[in-house]
Amino acid sequence: MSAAPALVLFDLDGVLVRYDREKRLASLARSTGKSMAEVKAALFDSGLEADCDRGVYTAQSQADEFARRLGAPATLDDGVRARAASISATPEMLTLAAEVSRAAGVAILTNNGLMVRDYLPQICPPLFPLFSARVFCSAQFKIEKPDPEIYKRCLAALGIAEQRAIFVDDNSANVEGAIRAGLLGHHFTDPPSLRSELRALGLVGENHAT
Repeated sequence: MSAAPALVLFDLDGVLVRYDREKRLASLARSTGKSMAEVKAALFDSGLEADCDRGVYTAQSQADEFARRLGAPATLDDGVRARAASISATPEMLTLAAEVSRAAGVAILTNNGLMVRDYLPQICPPLFPLFSARVFCSAQFKIEKPDPEIYKRCLAALGIAEQRAIFVDDNSANVEGAIRAGLLGHHFTDPPSLRSELRALGLVGENHAT
């Protein structure tokens, strides 16, 4: 029988946490005095968020550029607070990840900017200390999922061979990219299905919670 994976690499939004973009926009609208439509135009429609995901901006320069495009004062703290308002950790997934961590390594790989990587402990405290120093994002590699190279670079940083890792994402294209890179892949739909897959790989036991 093949050895169990040495690492489970999780996506962030839609897997470990729920992400509500409207709550993020509402928070930024309150802090800047602009409408949600104006915030959306400056952050998303202008391509700023996409550029952040590709590593064009640091966390601070993202805040500065957002303020410039919005035409209103906006701080890095505003951005972190808005991202925190938009995220809620999924308790069942945190329990599962903690259980996995007793048998293998766990880490996060997300298509996100450096603000999320650098401030995730403030944005979503329940993920820590489990994922401390084990959060990786597209911005730092300047490559986005599903490019196979991003998985290879992430695993190189963790010192894990591709064939010893499984990647979990709610986006099937990202899972396919991981498989092309040599990892195992799981298209996430719900925690019970993931638990079943990880149990088959010898990483977790049965869930006896009622």
